[in-house]
Amino acid sequence: MTEFDGDLPPFEIVEPAEWRAPIIFNSPHSGSVYPESFLKASRIDLATLRRSEDSFMDELIADLTGRGFPVVRVNFPRCYVDVNREPYELDPRMFAGRLPSFANTRSMRVAGGLGTIPRVVGDGQEIYRDRLGVEEALQRIEMLYKPYHRALRRLINRAHQHFGIAVIVDCHSMPSVGVSRDEPRRPDIVIGDRYGTSCAALLPDLVEDVMGRLGHSIGRNKPYAGGFITEHYGNPASGLHAIQLEFNRAIYMDERRRERGPRFAEIASDFTELAEALATVPLGELGPFQAAAE
Repeated sequence: MTEFDGDLPPFEIVEPAEWRAPIIFNSPHSGSVYPESFLKASRIDLATLRRSEDSFMDELIADLTGRGFPVVRVNFPRCYVDVNREPYELDPRMFAGRLPSFANTRSMRVAGGLGTIPRVVGDGQEIYRDRLGVEEALQRIEMLYKPYHRALRRLINRAHQHFGIAVIVDCHSMPSVGVSRDEPRRPDIVIGDRYGTSCAALLPDLVEDVMGRLGHSIGRNKPYAGGFITEHYGNPASGLHAIQLEFNRAIYMDERRRERGPRFAEIASDFTELAEALATVPLGELGPFQAAAE
């Protein structure tokens, strides 16, 4: 039986007493509670596994609840189950037994070892000593992945029904340097909107304006355009907007020691300023949009 054996629940949704705006801040990759059975099955140590975490991102957005915004955080690690994937992006090479026919075994993410049940951590190191049973993978999806997405979908639907609009801000962090030596220095923040398809254009424009004014360098869609959550929940024509923000870890933490950096409080304050700015966007400018008459 697969269990999440931490003192915390697998994920948490912290809602304000009163919603300020239909804006949900989500941290799907900051989980740091590692099941003991998972650690025993891993061929690499905890410090190496933790390189995949978006460390402290949940803490950077935690105070936003007090400002009137719901906050979602996942407590299990992404290298155990990655909720920012399709439900069944699975690599047949890592399982003993036959995967169900509906599994997506050919995606680019699976090819890179970064499916729903990852085969490797971010720098390409294999996680498991032995092949996993297919049932183990399916149980993790049933017990962790699906309940998270059901709860997130309910939260989004409530916002949409009450306000006519819902905006999900998917909060991530990225290593300060890429794997390739040819990659230029990464900016402080990369905005992902699936190349203009997951949200109204005014949202990334506003993020770039606010965070740029606060002194941050900004990139768009490269190297991160947004994952499954951004793509799946973003439907601007229906008034559902999803935008991904990737923060360069070097600006708020010591990557080597995995500790909060001297600018941690400053970056948390910048998040608050961004949330306040997003809350001022007139809802009418975010749809839902009707198709133009012929």
